[in-house]
Amino acid sequence: MGFIFSWVLPIGFFILIWRFVFKRLGNFSGNVLSVGQNRAVIVAEGDITTRFKDVAGVDEAKEELVEVVDFLKSPQKYKDIGGKIPKGVLLVGPPGTGKTLLARAVAGEAGVSFFRMSGADFVEMFVGVGAARVRDLFKQARNKTPCIIFIDELDAIGKSRMNSLGGGNDEREQTLNQLLVEMDGFDGTVGLIILAATNRPDVLDPALLRPGRFDRQVLVDRPDLKGREAILKIHSVNVTKDPTLDLEVVARVTSGFSGADLANIVNEAALLAVRAGRKMVTQKDFDEAIEKTVAGLQKKTRVLKEGERRLTAYHEAGHAMIAAYTPNADPVQKISIIPRGYALGYTLQLPLEDRFTVTQSDLLGKIDILLGGRIAEEMISGEFSTGAANDLTKATDIARKMITDYGMSDRFRHVALTSRGMNLGGQERQEPSFQREYAESTQQYIDEEIARIIDTEYEKARKILEERRGILDNIAASLLEKETLDEKEFKALLAA
Repeated sequence: MGFIFSWVLPIGFFILIWRFVFKRLGNFSGNVLSVGQNRAVIVAEGDITTRFKDVAGVDEAKEELVEVVDFLKSPQKYKDIGGKIPKGVLLVGPPGTGKTLLARAVAGEAGVSFFRMSGADFVEMFVGVGAARVRDLFKQARNKTPCIIFIDELDAIGKSRMNSLGGGNDEREQTLNQLLVEMDGFDGTVGLIILAATNRPDVLDPALLRPGRFDRQVLVDRPDLKGREAILKIHSVNVTKDPTLDLEVVARVTSGFSGADLANIVNEAALLAVRAGRKMVTQKDFDEAIEKTVAGLQKKTRVLKEGERRLTAYHEAGHAMIAAYTPNADPVQKISIIPRGYALGYTLQLPLEDRFTVTQSDLLGKIDILLGGRIAEEMISGEFSTGAANDLTKATDIARKMITDYGMSDRFRHVALTSRGMNLGGQERQEPSFQREYAESTQQYIDEEIARIIDTEYEKARKILEERRGILDNIAASLLEKETLDEKEFKALLAA
């Protein structure tokens, strides 16, 4: 026993530790050796069930991609005439508009293999790993041609190298360089097409966008009225709907919503119907789902003091009245003093048609509506509250853009003082600027002009409410009694 405890057990213990350590080292070495392999999700041909009929609201983008599908199905006719299909197609648009869905539909229609990878999947903490993954991805794709490589969020690796402040040869830049080389290196007739998606095309490197790489840029914008109705029909095809439900009405009041927003509204409406114990989704469920998306979740447990309720009622009545007496303003659909999200109340304005340009008078009208709540508070209490903080921020931002971006000031009429502009997706560029765009005296003028615009519009809106003080009191009293007023009730109070 002494021999066993003195020699056998210690030796056996050290052998177990040795085996455990080498097993872990073996796993680590295996992970290190595989770190350069790409992490693309590979979907074999025939496994993708998405088709163009499953994508609505982006008819122009679908037309652009039909050529890609035709080339992958029958590339010989393009080879015979000597034509080459674009090597890369860049899908550009705001978030939620269906860029990834379109890419899957292209692969589904063409019936080819589909390599899906995010731009962030290329970047690792080890230098050179991203470039190795790019090489491995294209190597696998060439062996499976015809096929599609889809890179989501391309801006994660494709940012411009001109604005780089690091000054070194970083990992992201190496990955981008390798991607540029691979896109230049493959033959345009082999049936390998790269699709990429981004919502920030303005930050991409110019070398990516030149002919021979991403030859074609396809804008996937937010849907119009007909597109929204088609999207709602697609997402509600399996939803049990009330026969009186009119999806065209829902489409009209959801102007500016993306495809993802509309899908979420359909799902929220179905959940609300189940919560209420109904077997079918009604128009009321869709209205509540839209309010929940726009204004936030209803806070039924938040109890306001009587003074706060009165102040909130006048605040929302002020917004609604200015909107009613402002030309070309979006109609008021609902007024409520039931807290939603971070707001103690809300005035719901929903446009009845799509608008693509806004005039100077429209912008001033928006400022008037935003200031209406603060004016009504001052009229009944003689002081200001913090409830209008968000309104003031929005009003000030509109006034600043009128001067700096839209050239709507007296001194700098027709002059854009900033170089931000809009990107291809119609969104304002958010890249920071490290040089001054105008003089100190111009900044002082901008500040003074913003204050003048806000003060002028404040007095104009105040005059509207003072001349109709009786209507303002009636609307506020109705809100305190009913807590919510719909469009018909609000118009009746205006006409009284």
